[in-house]
Amino acid sequence: MKIHHLRNATLVIETETDVILVDPMLGKRKTIPPFTIFRYKPKRNPLVALPKNSRDILSRVTICLITHLHPDHIDKAGEVFLRRKSIPVVCSSKDESVLTRRGLNIIQSLNYWEPQEFLGGKIIGIPAIHGYGFIAKLMGNVMGFHIELPNQKSVYISSDTVFTEHVQKVLIEFKPDIATVACGTARLDIGQPLLMRMNDILKFTALAPGRVFANHLEALNHCPTTRAELRSALSEHTLLDKVDIPSDGTNVEY
Repeated sequence: MKIHHLRNATLVIETETDVILVDPMLGKRKTIPPFTIFRYKPKRNPLVALPKNSRDILSRVTICLITHLHPDHIDKAGEVFLRRKSIPVVCSSKDESVLTRRGLNIIQSLNYWEPQEFLGGKIIGIPAIHGYGFIAKLMGNVMGFHIELPNQKSVYISSDTVFTEHVQKVLIEFKPDIATVACGTARLDIGQPLLMRMNDILKFTALAPGRVFANHLEALNHCPTTRAELRSALSEHTLLDKVDIPSDGTNVEY
């Protein structure tokens, strides 16, 4: 299995038989308004272009998973790509009607904690809480995924979430071989962070039984945490050896 990191939360899980796109934010630089104006510099998003090899990787995609409807996870260009290629889409049952109205080919929708067959294996939708305190209610519903495919390592796409009992349950009881974690510590102009603070990223990493795949970094104007800062914190707590922090356009083989 290879996991290609394209940009932000957009990744591609590639096996010998399937190529799974997750959260396609595929637009050009500066096509999305700033997510914060006062707390951080009001730069338009995404801050960086897609890597040059993304077209080749995307040409092989056979199915797509969408965790939630925020534009840094499914933007207009991502929708156009999915429609033009008629890519089958799997999403939360709470998002199915919206994505269907947008013309996407929803072949499967999930409820939290209910296993379903998926590509010869199984997939489970995991609750994700997108922020600390009241801000999570404003962010709406989010779903992570735990995926088990035949003869492959298991993968937990934790999505945009803070550390919760749900996250802990997956790490301890499901024991994923690979666990992705959004590390940008995103914040709006109001409220607490939308993603895990560093202490919770460290807790997630320490608890993860296998490899950790860090993403949601250095692509959006409301995500201040850098790869260098993440590496430094992980190193300080002797956790760096179990974490992959890929650059845009690179992949990790598992």
